[in-house]
Amino acid sequence: LSLKFGDIGNLKGLVIRFLLTTSYYQMSVQNWFSLHRLQLLYNHSIQATFNATRIYAPASYSYHCEHVSSLQRYDALLIPSSANDLSKLWEVTFTDFQIQGFNIQEGQFAYAKDCASLFSPAILMGLVMSLILLLVLAYALHMLIHLKSLDRHYECKASPACFAQMKDNDMGDEKEPLRSSGNESYELRNQQFCKIYI
Repeated sequence: LSLKFGDIGNLKGLVIRFLLTTSYYQMSVQNWFSLHRLQLLYNHSIQATFNATRIYAPASYSYHCEHVSSLQRYDALLIPSSANDLSKLWEVTFTDFQIQGFNIQEGQFAYAKDCASLFSPAILMGLVMSLILLLVLAYALHMLIHLKSLDRHYECKASPACFAQMKDNDMGDEKEPLRSSGNESYELRNQQFCKIYI
């Protein structure tokens, strides 16, 4: 597939040539086409050659990608064929690229297989953030389920931690009689207080 641009500035007879191949794959039980190589021709000779990677689709489909480029920031689907070639001096980028080499009907592109990956960096970041939020939610629910009532901490229990054991023979020393209206009452001189922990 050749795109002929003619003379552009100092470039005489500029042509962009796409070399497409088709193959039959038994796993999918259909033919697939792939862009094998891209060539830049001007001044009546091949000046740069790029090998194409991951540009393929079923033969009855077209292939679409937002950027097909030799630049790393666009995922570099076009790779210079040789380090000695002039290809390394070129930067090629196609925007809104769509191609179909076979089974073209009525001059229209067929349904397009897009190059967008199922796990792009944005999708992966969203999955990671969702996982973190789920972990935080699970921890919060765990804490709520195991939350205990504070009411029992206000009850002063008669335990060795609260009151010291008093012997019967010491009770007389600890008591002081209170005289009031003929009734005999006693007041503890040494009072101990229960500590409340919250």
